Amino acid sequence: MREIILDTETTGLDPERGDRVVEIAAIEIEHLIPTGRTYHQYINPDRAMPEEAFRVHGLGDEFLADKPFFAEIVDGFLDFLGDGPLVIHNAVFDMRFLNAEMRWAKRPPLADERAICTLVMAQKKFPGQGNSLDALCKRLAVDGSRRVLHGALLDCELLAEVYLHLCGGRQTGLDLATPARGGESARLDRPVRPPRTFAVDPAELAAHDAFVDRIRDPIWRR
Repeated sequence: MREIILDTETTGLDPERGDRVVEIAAIEIEHLIPTGRTYHQYINPDRAMPEEAFRVHGLGDEFLADKPFFAEIVDGFLDFLGDGPLVIHNAVFDMRFLNAEMRWAKRPPLADERAICTLVMAQKKFPGQGNSLDALCKRLAVDGSRRVLHGALLDCELLAEVYLHLCGGRQTGLDLATPARGGESARLDRPVRPPRTFAVDPAELAAHDAFVDRIRDPIWRR
């Protein structure tokens, strides 16, 4: 299944008061694994950067002055998104800004139903706990040490790992034993069948190796 991890940086908190998107990043994943395809774009907001926003992401007026406006990059952005689900941490915030930019660029809005909010997922999985991206990285042992400032592409990379955890994709072990009385595993006496060998197609082995190469610290390589 193809999904898009998505994040933005902005000039503030409210597009209806003139705040704009200044950075967009997206990472394509298939079956929860990044494919290597990414989208990343800085955007000229056509307004001054407030100091409080600059302290969050470090994107200032001088840096953004020669960057394209949203209307100039919207086609490439939409082409990358395609029609897949959008995985976003605090999706309400990003979708509100993106759809404001879409409106100003005279484009149809992105459907809210496309958004998968990892903040909502985390709140259900860890109720009553801090569920910011930083907090989730610490709780799920995702290395967030590079995150000194907010940056859309780095945040997408971290969110891709967090999303994998939230979907149950990282399993440290599975206990398939049947519990017996007294807390010990039950032993099932069954006839022992001689082992059978199966010929594996070389193309299947190559496809498996390519899949494993895309996984961090795969158990098949230990």
